[in-house]
Amino acid sequence: MKFRSSPDSVTSQPPRVTAPKRFSVRVAEWLLDSPRLGDSQNAKHLAGRLLKQPAREGVVVAQSRLGQLMCRECGNARDRRIGQDLLRQAARAGDRRAQQELGLIED
Repeated sequence: MKFRSSPDSVTSQPPRVTAPKRFSVRVAEWLLDSPRLGDSQNAKHLAGRLLKQPAREGVVVAQSRLGQLMCRECGNARDRRIGQDLLRQAARAGDRRAQQELGLIED
C-alpha cells in the first residue's frame, strides 16, 4: 500500500512565534511601572522572574529592566554585579535607560 505524502507546507511547523517572550516582558514592565503594585516586593519578585528568560535570550528591554531591578533591590554583591553586567549589555545595544543607570552607578 502506498501512502500519499502531504506537501511540505502542511507538515512543516510554522516559525516559532516570540509572543510569550514579549508578553512576559510587557507584564513585567506593567508590574514595575504600576503605581500601586510597583512598590510591592512580591510584584518585583514576579517581574524579575518574568524578565529572567528574555534577558538571557538577549532582549534588550528585559536586560535593562532586570539589571535596574537587581542593582536597586538586591542586597548581595553577586546580584548587583549580575545587574551591572545586564545593564552594560543593554547599554551597548543602545538602551538609554541602561546608559543612564550605569552613569549613576559608576559615578
